[in-house]
Amino acid sequence: MTLSGLPLGVTVVVPAHNEEAGLPATLESLAAQTVPPEQVIVVDDASDDRTGEVAAAYGARVLRPPQNQGSKAKAQNYALPYCTTELILAVDADTVLAPDYIERTIGVFDDPDVAIAAGNVQTRFTRTIWERGRSVEYLFGFHWHRPIQHAAGSPMVCSGCCSVFRWSDLRVAGGFPERTIVEDMDFTWSRQIEGRRAVYVSDAVAWAADPQTLTYLRKQVWRWMAGFCQNVRLHLPRLMKAKPMLALWVLLALAEIITAPLWLATPFLVAASDTQSFAEAFAWWLGAETLLTLPPLVYAARRRRLSLLGVLRNVPCVYATKAVNLVYAWKALVVELILVPLKLAKGLTVYEKGRPALAAPV
Repeated sequence: MTLSGLPLGVTVVVPAHNEEAGLPATLESLAAQTVPPEQVIVVDDASDDRTGEVAAAYGARVLRPPQNQGSKAKAQNYALPYCTTELILAVDADTVLAPDYIERTIGVFDDPDVAIAAGNVQTRFTRTIWERGRSVEYLFGFHWHRPIQHAAGSPMVCSGCCSVFRWSDLRVAGGFPERTIVEDMDFTWSRQIEGRRAVYVSDAVAWAADPQTLTYLRKQVWRWMAGFCQNVRLHLPRLMKAKPMLALWVLLALAEIITAPLWLATPFLVAASDTQSFAEAFAWWLGAETLLTLPPLVYAARRRRLSLLGVLRNVPCVYATKAVNLVYAWKALVVELILVPLKLAKGLTVYEKGRPALAAPV
């Protein structure tokens, strides 16, 4: 038994709203785990399709709140009283786990200081420009940024689509945080501020379904960027005192957002100064970009056993997703870090998914 009095097993919680088409792949991946969970709970969050029936057909315990909870964190909190193990794996209804995901992540909880852990997230599909761009972002981030942060003992976030939480830490925190629009980052930062550990498990792999269209990519990126800035507003002063290395990553992320327009405009600025032609300036800029991004992508392709040519073909697409990221990152800076403190805006409070409900198979 653990300090919470619960066995050190795993309860999976899957919040789901209108997920009848995508849910089977998630539940099949849970059924195929080398270390099976003690139970799988699907929170059928006021769906108007067959989500609950599909979940029950796969043997999951189905909970249906009397009304839509309004956010993923609230749906997950609805399931907490029904969890019977010390470890809780929160999985999005569009995420597929590698068969050894639970096996690889639960081992880090032998350390009683670990409060949360998550693995390596990759894209499930690369059909559209937006998915292809996101695939490059994930390959770079999860094989460059995350390992460095993990080595420094200060991961920026344990991805909410596939994180394992310790029940006793959730209880101390009052459940999955509902005060920001991104509960995973909020919990990751707040627990590290309290002296607990967050862990990145690089060999545990999950595949997430990312936005296929610009419309839904904008919704998702706005939620992510607004949530990041909400957490900056809420936690940064305490981070700088209690977890300075994590504060450094946060400040570097803010600096990157602020300086990104200047970097992207560099070829135009150099050409305008008459020191070089635009072609020469762009060639230097492209060379620097390649030098900074190519080595981690080559390593990631080898690590994930992906075609290097296929990865490189997706690289141009990442500039489309970067443009969307930059627009909403700046919007978040203005709204969440300037207008909200001045009481001129409320900030983002409405949770929207980054993709539409999939059509049910015929």
